[in-house]
This record gives sequence, structure tokens and C-alpha cells, in this order.
Amino acid sequence: MKILLTGGCGFIGSAVIRRAIASRAHEIINIDKLTYAASREALGAAAEHPRHKLIQADITDAPAMRAAFLAHQPDAVMHLAAESHVDRSIDGPADFIHTNITGTFTLLEAARAYTATLPVERRAAFRFHHISTDEVFGALADTDPPFDEHTSYDPRSPYSASKAASDHLVRAWGHTYGLPVIVSNTTNNYGPWQFPEKLIPLILINALQERELPVYGDGKNTRDWLYVDDHAEALLRVVETGTPGATYCIGARQPRRNIDVVRAICAILDRKIPSPRGAREQNIVFVRDRPGHDHRYEIDPITAERALGWTATHDFESGLAATIDWYLEHQPWWEAIRAGAYAGQRLGKGG
Repeated sequence: MKILLTGGCGFIGSAVIRRAIASRAHEIINIDKLTYAASREALGAAAEHPRHKLIQADITDAPAMRAAFLAHQPDAVMHLAAESHVDRSIDGPADFIHTNITGTFTLLEAARAYTATLPVERRAAFRFHHISTDEVFGALADTDPPFDEHTSYDPRSPYSASKAASDHLVRAWGHTYGLPVIVSNTTNNYGPWQFPEKLIPLILINALQERELPVYGDGKNTRDWLYVDDHAEALLRVVETGTPGATYCIGARQPRRNIDVVRAICAILDRKIPSPRGAREQNIVFVRDRPGHDHRYEIDPITAERALGWTATHDFESGLAATIDWYLEHQPWWEAIRAGAYAGQRLGKGG
């Protein structure tokens, strides 16, 4: 299968490409704008593989998207490109509206025009897989059941609102124009190559550097944590075997409060690299809460597990330990990012 994948130098997209090139016969056309959170290094051996081609382009550039479809004749789209950091969306929502909504619209229109040129069989086999988030469903109380494919939308931040809008566009293009679309929604991902503004790498690196460990509010906000390689496998199964018009909620059944995640990172580092200053947990500081901070996200993945023959293989403890080992082994990568960040680029508090 030839897949046009957007955002392939990002955290999740690069994991999908590494897996697709290593274990499948797929050919990947990687469309990436190469913004601040992108990393060519994250592609690993896939970067120079003959079945991978990187095109630096903006998904809001309609002529460029139409040209990519016509030049490469993909069998499927995996749309991962997005602005995704909630803190940034609060500070500057315009980029989120432009990329997540206008970009998705532009890509849908390019796909619609392209599929109209295909023979009937190829058009029927084509897939447009849109990768989204559980944040479009709003927030859960502690006693609420997890989100599933039937949960109503209730986005609470500029980021989640922009993703909700893009989800609705994708389904509308499926219903109105017959484009074979699939939507998947996922939980908080973590693992190698995640940009250091997100909660786990932010806390991990701050702890290594003996900095304060900022936690929003009282730290009781809860997230369901999915190791990125498990998510990448699920996404490939969706594009390979998913049903047009379907939604798949992809999660790991690993909910943790933010404060417990932070403490777990401190405990692992204290065992691996004891600090002469004592336990790193003493560096935790509770900071002013984020505006509109959603209390809890959690997904029930039973439908996806049954339909895709997939389950997450990493529990949170083993996944977190593997993630910490990776960051310890790739210090030059995140040090270079940190140098730029502290010179003027914003780092949030994650979660």
C-alpha cells in the first residue's frame, strides 16, 4: 500500500513510519512542514529507505497537496499533521485553527479531487484515515465511564475545538461526497522522540537538570497513557483493515493522575541516577492551573481491540521505564531543543 502520511516527522507520525518501513511493505509519502516539533532524526533508518519519501510542504497549501496526490498516486491517507499542544493553543489559537481546520479541509479537497480520477475499484479501496484525540469529547468526572465511539463531542480548549472541527469535516466529506473516511481518537501518547514541552519529557528533563517540576493545580488531573509504538501499530491496522465510516477509540487502560506520573518519574530517576541533593520529588511545585483545564480523559478501547485484533502491549510502568532510558541515551537531541527553548521558545507544563 502506498500511504500519503502527513506529519511524519512528528512524534506519532515518525513512530508510524518507522514501524511501517520496518515491518510492512508499505511505501510512505511523508508530508511535513518541519515546524519546531518535527525531527528528521526521529525517522531513524526509515529516513533514507527507498520506500520513504519526505516532502517538505504545508498541508494548507492547496496546490502543493493536489500535486502530491497526482504525482504519487497514494492508496490511502494517514492524516496526523496538527498543532497539538494545549498551552500553545491558549496563548495563540490562530495557528491551531489554520493548521487543524483549514489544513484538514485542504487535504480532504485534494483527496476528493484525486479519487474522482481513479478507476472504480481503486476509488472503493482508497482510505482517508484521520487521527484525532480524546480531548474532543470534553472532560470526565472521576466516576464517569470512559469515552467510547458513541461519546458526544464537548471540546473545552482551542486545541480540542479545532480537532473536533476537523473530525466533523472528515465525516461530512465521507457522508456528502462518498470519500472513504475513518476517524480514530486516542489518549495521551508518550515514548521516544516526544517534544520536551509535553508532561513526561518536560518533567524528566527538568528532574535530570535539578530544576523545579511544575504541576498544574493540585496534580489530580487524570490521563490515560498509551505508549507511542502501541499506538503506531493500532493506526497501521486501522488504515489496513478499518471499515470506511467507522470510528476507533484507541487506548491502553492505563489512567494515572498527573502527580502520580511525576512522582513515578522521580522514583525511577532516583534509582538510576541518585541526586546528591536527595529525592527529586522535593522539587515538585504546584503552579497556577491552566485555564479550562479538563479534569480527566480515559478511553474504553474494546471496540478497536475487537475490530483490529490489537491491544496495547506496554503497561505504564514498563513503558515509562523504557522512555526514561531512551531520553538518558539521547541527551544531545533534547539538550539542543532545550537550548533553543530557553533562548526564547515556550515550554509548557504538559498534562
